[in-house]
Amino acid sequence: MDINEYVRIVADQKEEMKLINPKELCSRKEEALFDLDSHLAQIVIGVRRSGKSTICHKVLKEKDIPYAYINFDDERLYKLQGRDLDTLLEAAYMVYGDFHYLFLDEIQNIEEWFLFVNRLLRQKIHLVITGSNARLLSGELSSHLTGRYNQIELYPFSFAEFCQYRKVDTRDMSTKGAAFKKAAFEAFYQKGGFPELSEVKNSRGYVQGLFDSIIRKDIQQRFKVRYIEALRMLANHLIDHFGQEIIYSDLAGRFGFGSLHTAENYVSYLKQSYLLLGIHKFSFKSKARIRNEKGYVVDVAFISEREDAMNGQNRGWKLENMVYVELLRRNKPLFRDIFYYREQYEIDFVICDGNRVKELIQVSADISSAKTYNREVTALYKAAGELSCENLTLITMNENRTVSNEKHTIKIRPIIDWLLQEEE
Repeated sequence: MDINEYVRIVADQKEEMKLINPKELCSRKEEALFDLDSHLAQIVIGVRRSGKSTICHKVLKEKDIPYAYINFDDERLYKLQGRDLDTLLEAAYMVYGDFHYLFLDEIQNIEEWFLFVNRLLRQKIHLVITGSNARLLSGELSSHLTGRYNQIELYPFSFAEFCQYRKVDTRDMSTKGAAFKKAAFEAFYQKGGFPELSEVKNSRGYVQGLFDSIIRKDIQQRFKVRYIEALRMLANHLIDHFGQEIIYSDLAGRFGFGSLHTAENYVSYLKQSYLLLGIHKFSFKSKARIRNEKGYVVDVAFISEREDAMNGQNRGWKLENMVYVELLRRNKPLFRDIFYYREQYEIDFVICDGNRVKELIQVSADISSAKTYNREVTALYKAAGELSCENLTLITMNENRTVSNEKHTIKIRPIIDWLLQEEE
């Protein structure tokens, strides 16, 4: 490809960029995490279609920063090699003139991208980078950029953002306002938070297409996976059994993998693409923490909207999945860790700040039966004593009250209020 073809591609992408109006875009909490004045590369990672490109354009445009833009998720750049990046950069200068800010979208598609990025950083160019693969911030970056980056993880819309996007007033306390929030929650519960889902009629086709793109582009092409159908079946199995412990020996036997190592690699690929989110068992012993991992899904859309979905109607489990993703949004930017706890009983989520337990959270859709209620509150009371934590929360569908024994108090919160509590 000669320089003129690169110029045409960059110019076409510039025209698309002009159509983006930041005033029409939903505000995201992660906008506050950008540090555009520093010379650190601002790197936004997360699952496909979560809004990574949009948030970068919004932040740059609202700050009125002139920037050049190159989108590598373009079929015309599909076979680009590392040696071609200089020619592409030259094309960007020809289209934009001199620039100090460069937005590289989905650059992980290029094998030797990190060498190119490192060189641009040495030239004091401000970089904004997106990627749909967590490996973007693993060995490659830590080895070659040596800390010269600011990591921002982006998930699909939170419920608060979903309401903002749909223009639902979450502060309206009237009967009408409460009804609108409940209706919004039911839509969010069923379809999830992918921004574009609100604009399409065939949500199942959209989600299945997204699932296929993650398997094919973010995993198969990236990691040169040979047994693509086995990977696809594994992904569907883990999504159908979200919230359960991942047992690699069972997966290796079930899907005919040649070794336990293959099963571990395939699960790792699903996590690196952000389709699967892992959570480890809490223990004060580091060796115990790396075992007994459970898996959740990055968005409930994959649970209920993809083809052949099997577990889409289990309300309690879906609420638990929603809560975990929201906990990641709230706690990872604060460098807090999230675990589950299991002894003779189980606590769904343990929030830790260093070696100190900050909060214990249980999730149960319906605690109207005495058996369920006693199981949930008793587990919280026991764990409060064992883990020295007094911040206890039980999230349900509708109940809103506090309960206590002689030592501890539990806040019982309805899921809608809990999801919107930062909004409040």
